[in-house]
Amino acid sequence: MLKKISDLYKKSDEQNTKRLVLASAADEHSLDAVFAAKNKNIIEPVLVGNKDVITKICNKKGYNLKDVELIDIKDNNEAVKISVQLVRNKKADIIMKGNVPTATLLRAVLNEEYGLKSGNLLSHFALFELKNYHKLIGLTDVAMNIAPNLKEKAGIISNSVNYLNRIGYTKPKVAVIAAVEVVNEKMPATIDAAILSKMGDRRQIKNCIIDGPLAFDNAISKGSAEHKGIVSEVAGDADLLMMPNIETGNVLYKSFAFTGAKIAAVILGATAPIVLTSRSDSEETKLNSIVLAAIS
Repeated sequence: MLKKISDLYKKSDEQNTKRLVLASAADEHSLDAVFAAKNKNIIEPVLVGNKDVITKICNKKGYNLKDVELIDIKDNNEAVKISVQLVRNKKADIIMKGNVPTATLLRAVLNEEYGLKSGNLLSHFALFELKNYHKLIGLTDVAMNIAPNLKEKAGIISNSVNYLNRIGYTKPKVAVIAAVEVVNEKMPATIDAAILSKMGDRRQIKNCIIDGPLAFDNAISKGSAEHKGIVSEVAGDADLLMMPNIETGNVLYKSFAFTGAKIAAVILGATAPIVLTSRSDSEETKLNSIVLAAIS
């Protein structure tokens, strides 16, 4: 069980250095995180983009490019295409978004000819270190799938569970979140949650324990669950919170962030992890996200 974000760094010490390609690398904030990860021997960077601008940023920041592969491509779309192809051709293990719109990167990732499609749904997965929770807790999906249907929710859970399995969780506990912890035919999220829970029981979704519907409070608090008479392996001890829609997930993600949580996040479902942070994310969050991508 991982209790702190620092545990991700300990796991990275046990693994070989991964090659990370920064797509459209002329971005100061992304380069800060990439070189911080390089200095910790977590990744070996490949920078793809406008060489003149990248060099200028690195000189300003004091980053040594002597032993860093730098592929000079002025056009952003071409830089993204080349970056994706490097991962597809096994010349890099991770792709990270630099100074390029998210939609441009994802279009290349999903390209039929040269992309990184695996047949799975792409989904966002985040891990949080909260001050008042006894271990790291995952959250999905807060950034990719707007209003997932039942099949998509199953795919989102499978993406996150597979990733948690790879980083050491044998049977992660998944709480499917709704506004209440009972099935209500007027609340579709509760019906989906109940079905997903039964799918877990029947091993249609493997290698995890799923329970739902659970309200947020009884998903993370044993006291709340006991007060409401909920008997569950998951309640109060969840490893992963499956959100009903993007609005709920996004609000909870930002609530955690604004209360000082430590965060690491990746995009799952492609043939390689994607580090897709936003400009509002701190350098620490970007570095944590690189580490999370590197330990799988």
